[in-house]
Amino acid sequence: MDFNMKKLASDAGIFFTRAVQFTEEKFGQAEKTELDAHFESLLARADSTKNWTEKILRQTEVLLQPNPSARVEEFLYEKLDRKVPSRVTNGELLAQYMAEAASELGPTTPYGKTLIKVAEAEKRLGAAERDFIHTASINFLTPLRNFLEGDWKTISKERRLLQNRRLDLDASKARLKKAKAAEAKATCEGDTVPDFQETRPRNYILSASASALWNDEVDKAEQELRVAQTEFDRQAEVTRLLLEGISSTHVNHLRCLHEFVESQTTYYAQCYRHMLDLQKQLGSSQGAIFPGTFVGTAEPASPPLSSTSPTTAAATMPMGPSVADLAPPGEAALCLEEVAPPASGTRKARVLYDYEAADSSELALLADELITVYSLPGMDPDWLIGERGNKKGKVPVTYLELLS
Repeated sequence: MDFNMKKLASDAGIFFTRAVQFTEEKFGQAEKTELDAHFESLLARADSTKNWTEKILRQTEVLLQPNPSARVEEFLYEKLDRKVPSRVTNGELLAQYMAEAASELGPTTPYGKTLIKVAEAEKRLGAAERDFIHTASINFLTPLRNFLEGDWKTISKERRLLQNRRLDLDASKARLKKAKAAEAKATCEGDTVPDFQETRPRNYILSASASALWNDEVDKAEQELRVAQTEFDRQAEVTRLLLEGISSTHVNHLRCLHEFVESQTTYYAQCYRHMLDLQKQLGSSQGAIFPGTFVGTAEPASPPLSSTSPTTAAATMPMGPSVADLAPPGEAALCLEEVAPPASGTRKARVLYDYEAADSSELALLADELITVYSLPGMDPDWLIGERGNKKGKVPVTYLELLS
């Protein structure tokens, strides 16, 4: 009990000293040890990374789940370490309503048949949305959340500890400065020649005693300053190492961002294919119900997708390179056997990520391998011709690092 009381009193004294030092710094009455410019830049970059990671995380959660009540429910389940119950997507719910309406209104009627077809398409869209949400949550949201709840909490803890060490150091400096000033004053008073004619030269004796006391106080303050300086330097190095680790965090978030874009590209490509198939089905059924009519008006403001070939429609959509059936029209009919390197020559390129060829016209890639690439007149700038040995095919530019 005595030990605990002593420790409590010591902690209270340290807290009071830090509070006094902090208050005097705010009022400009005490000196403050400044960190070097590089350290300050590391702190600013870490704060910026944390702030933008929070904003990106929150907005991505809104994108994946627009319903705020559902987001709060999922958050509570996660905090309670319980599995989040499976939730029906809006597309699946719409498909359910359409199927029930078709069953009640007559599945053999033209309206009922169309409701069934649209319900099946909406169900597939809902399933694709569910897969996208699941993939994005694992590959993108989870790493961002782990950084905020793990690495950033560690960095914040060490920064607070560094701040306390800095306050202790500055308080020690202020204590030493005051002790030296008092020692100098006491020394000056002690150097005065006493008047021994006095019956009691008490002032001289007291001055000499005070000088000796302040000498001891200066020695003690210097020792405390050396200890405080050592602890501050050690804590500054620990904090610096953690802050420099933000670069690794950026690399990890970059990889997660690539995976998020891939999953989003796959999701929208699936939605496009499902809706294109549905439009074809509805176009054929509408022609059978209303013979002699066409889908759309005679002069539409923008041509409907049903009157556009899949290749042309895909060329107007910003799809990713992994969707083979949406390749640019200028490259769809490319005959690789007839392709020869241009007169301007070729270049070497290093592959950044693995890439699986979507069809025989593309070249599969492995990360870190070197291939020969070149471009042909009229090619899509997002693609190049790649050669590896006797194999040749189209490769996406985003997967390559061109070498000189």
